[in-house]
Amino acid sequence: MQHIIDYFEAINPILAAFYATLFTWGLTAAGAALVFLFKNPSRALMDGMLGFTGGVMVAASFWSLLAPGIEMSPGEGFVKVIPAAVGFLLGAVFLFGLDKVLPHLHINFKESEAEGVKTPWHKTTLLTLAITLHNIPEGLAVGVLFGGVAAGFEGATVGGAVALALGIGLQNFPEGFAVAMPLRRQGLSRKKSFVYGQASALVEPIAAVLGAWAVLTFQPILPYALSFAAGAMIFVVVEEVIPETQQDKYTDIGVMGFIGGFIVMMSLDVGLG
Repeated sequence: MQHIIDYFEAINPILAAFYATLFTWGLTAAGAALVFLFKNPSRALMDGMLGFTGGVMVAASFWSLLAPGIEMSPGEGFVKVIPAAVGFLLGAVFLFGLDKVLPHLHINFKESEAEGVKTPWHKTTLLTLAITLHNIPEGLAVGVLFGGVAAGFEGATVGGAVALALGIGLQNFPEGFAVAMPLRRQGLSRKKSFVYGQASALVEPIAAVLGAWAVLTFQPILPYALSFAAGAMIFVVVEEVIPETQQDKYTDIGVMGFIGGFIVMMSLDVGLG
């Protein structure tokens, strides 16, 4: 692992963010590829995997984003927390706006429960767009953290950025599976289900590059940018991920998956950051 950290320290931070999110996209594709191996996985497994995703996102929001953002903010007391509070709110509002505008359908919901503007788009497209919404703040978070390391901000470390990318990659694996399998059940071929599943994470490298560039160009925004990504991720978890695991009798499995994901991400960040 130290060799990986040393490698990322030696290259351009924007390129580092791009490579890191290519890794997270790759694990999404690997998860989606399970559609070639499984015919009809149990709902309990799907809920547990989605819960794991939510746990990783919540832990990353605090350990990798909010805590460093507060640490590097100037001032004391309430003044020190203002950038984190403002950025967190703006991130949530940003995802709230996307949620209201972008047509999408949560994984375990009926087609009549699609959100966003009304559209004739097929259910497969709506499902893919729902997961794409998850991945925007994830890619942004990785890019912002690598940008903060390059800008020399105290509290931002390459180890922490690598830990965040690793954690997001781990939760992208079940996420890719969770979007590919419902598409398969909708009647798509295995190949098309895989293509749609992996495509949902292609936005991550784009968001990562934009996040790293923004922080390097406008360095004072870093505490706000870290908290912005955290607010966006928490919005996704509370508005989409958790409700998706609470639609049937396996709610407790979803909760335990969440706990497991939180522990994994917390351990990665503390151990590598």
